[in-house]
Amino acid sequence: MIKVDLELERKEILKRYRKLLRMAKPVLKPGDAKIIKKAFNVSSEAHKEMRRKSGEPYIYHPLEVALVCVEEIGLGTTSIVAALLHDVVEDTEWELEDIQREFGTKVTQIIDGLTKISGVFEYGSSQQAENFRKMLLTLSDDVRVILIKLADRLNNMRTLESMPRHKQLKIASETMYLYAPLAHRLGLYAIKSELEDLYLKYTDTETYEFIAQKISETRLSRNRFIKNFIAPIEKELTVLNFIYNIKGRPKSIYSIYNKMKKQNIPFEEVYDLFAIRIIIDTPYENEKADCWQVYSIVTDFYRPNPDRLRDWISTPRANGYESLHTTVMSNTGQWVEVQIRTQRMDDIAERGYAAHWKYKDKDSPSKASRGLDEWITQVRALMETNDGSAIEFMDDFRSNLFHDEVFVFTPKGDLKVLPFGATALDFAFDIHTEVGAKCIGAKVNQKLVSISHPLKNGDQVEILTSNKQKPNEDWLKSVVTSRAKAKIKDALREDKKSTIMDGKEIVQRKLKQMKMDFSSVAVEQLRAFFETKTANEFYYKVGKGTIDPTSIKSFKEFKDTKKQKSKSETAHKIVDEPSFVKELKNLKGPSHDQLLIGEDMDVVDYVLAKCCNPIPGDDVFGFVTVNEGIKIHRTSCPNALELLSNHGNRVIKARWTSQQEIAFLAGLKIVGTDRVGLINDVTKVISNELKVNMRSITVDSDSGIFEGSIKLYVHSTQHLDNLIKNLMKVNGVIKVTRFD
Repeated sequence: MIKVDLELERKEILKRYRKLLRMAKPVLKPGDAKIIKKAFNVSSEAHKEMRRKSGEPYIYHPLEVALVCVEEIGLGTTSIVAALLHDVVEDTEWELEDIQREFGTKVTQIIDGLTKISGVFEYGSSQQAENFRKMLLTLSDDVRVILIKLADRLNNMRTLESMPRHKQLKIASETMYLYAPLAHRLGLYAIKSELEDLYLKYTDTETYEFIAQKISETRLSRNRFIKNFIAPIEKELTVLNFIYNIKGRPKSIYSIYNKMKKQNIPFEEVYDLFAIRIIIDTPYENEKADCWQVYSIVTDFYRPNPDRLRDWISTPRANGYESLHTTVMSNTGQWVEVQIRTQRMDDIAERGYAAHWKYKDKDSPSKASRGLDEWITQVRALMETNDGSAIEFMDDFRSNLFHDEVFVFTPKGDLKVLPFGATALDFAFDIHTEVGAKCIGAKVNQKLVSISHPLKNGDQVEILTSNKQKPNEDWLKSVVTSRAKAKIKDALREDKKSTIMDGKEIVQRKLKQMKMDFSSVAVEQLRAFFETKTANEFYYKVGKGTIDPTSIKSFKEFKDTKKQKSKSETAHKIVDEPSFVKELKNLKGPSHDQLLIGEDMDVVDYVLAKCCNPIPGDDVFGFVTVNEGIKIHRTSCPNALELLSNHGNRVIKARWTSQQEIAFLAGLKIVGTDRVGLINDVTKVISNELKVNMRSITVDSDSGIFEGSIKLYVHSTQHLDNLIKNLMKVNGVIKVTRFD
């Protein structure tokens, strides 16, 4: 039992509370401090017996969330009160009616949006997705729900240290899957970067620490470089009487990691490791001209890369971001990204949505905030038309978060902003639902194109329609905007509903014939067996005849053989993480709560996932599947993010035992300069020196460059690392990497 100094804790709580008030002071109106004090007292009283996983008093959490709202997002009193109270309905005796009575309607609505849905969920549905959908329903009334949720998530990620491993993976992946893109979409770049960095810290600690170490090693030389780089620019800006501030900052760890991964290059070859930001203080009406003047000064001293100029001042991004970006060549032969913006633009870039309100009342721009308002309108439309499963909704919603934009024009010259990858059909639906539904093609820059033609910046688009045309299933593959998807789904839905009902009846009939129960569990297993995403999609395919009803018989055979093979009844009892832990404790004793790979085969059925081929030493997690028992995945598996985010309740702790040496399949890609005898030398290292069995080798040589991929059996990551080291020593080999 840890001894707690209550007096010291009381002082610390007050210290944090006072800091919150100090930070909030600029936004407080008369009487606000009193309301905040009341919320603080209610929260401390309601949470007084509770502690966080780290052992700290629970009240630290609401206080920190409120502080993020004020300091990092720039929200006001209503949000501070809601942040202080955001967990009382979920975790304590307080009800929404009590909040309504004490703090009014606004705060109650926000807290309702932040309170998780309780109750029993249909087997196979996703509680996370349902909660997220509920939270978004309130987004259309009050964007503060999402902003407070982001503050809450940021504090959870900052304190993830004290959570058990499988919870860390679940929370970090959910953050990366949804909250980081959401922060990006709302223009909260600082929060987005921190969430991404923390995700990497907990899912791939080694890489995170390696990059962090490299950044800190290069700090001194970087600062010296920045000082020399900006000296001539500063001199010129001062001569021209600009009020300015220049910052140099390294790129976030995650964005460096992303570059290394995407381009498959080491840290040393990431060329724009940092960005220089020039912020000028200038009246709104001079902003554009002054930013271009600063651009002109920068390019007087350094040569720009013409392909890397981004002008988000003339046409701001859809989330309101405005800035001028250019990449220039320094005198030392290094590329440097330079961002030029005004104080107002910087505020909006750092604080996103909340900063728009600050500038909205002034006679200044609505151009940037309009983009965000339009996006919220789109989310509202998506909410209204989506009656599919929550997971389907999440997919649609996410696809709407990520995109950069393309700027295209109507025949009359009106500008339309669409997500990157948008097609002529997206454009048609953006104009009007009717135009979209009757679209047969388009003229892009006077040339005839099909409905699936992707649009490029500056295209002028004219839509061609016909009254005989109507949407079909394939159209969904030709669009990227959620508006177009929702409208096409609407049109197909009526037609689809009767097919789904037919399919459902056929399935019920078939199961009855085979003397099997028709239940949500059986349907979920059928859905997984036939590899469809949702139960309705499965019914639809049966109704359409894409899945032959007689093949349901093969599912029964699969289940029967599975039953015979099953080690025990155990497999049937395990449906999620709590039931797994319960079973394991029953079988192995009260201290066991994680799967030991290599040891527990006699107790629990599990297989290694084929999508990522984990080997001992890899960081892994177990996942309870619907039909195939437990599967072991690498945390870096391409499917991990989706599994951990949508089905966190099925994630179990798993680790390798060091007892036995088993051979696991791994893949290596080798690149080098071709020479006679190279393959011989490579295979010698593999089979002679390290006694490794090869399963296959394919080699391709093109104009002197050799590329080979080898599949071989190894015992652990250590074994694989040794092999890579030895292969790198072979004369002519340039690079050796592992692939899944």
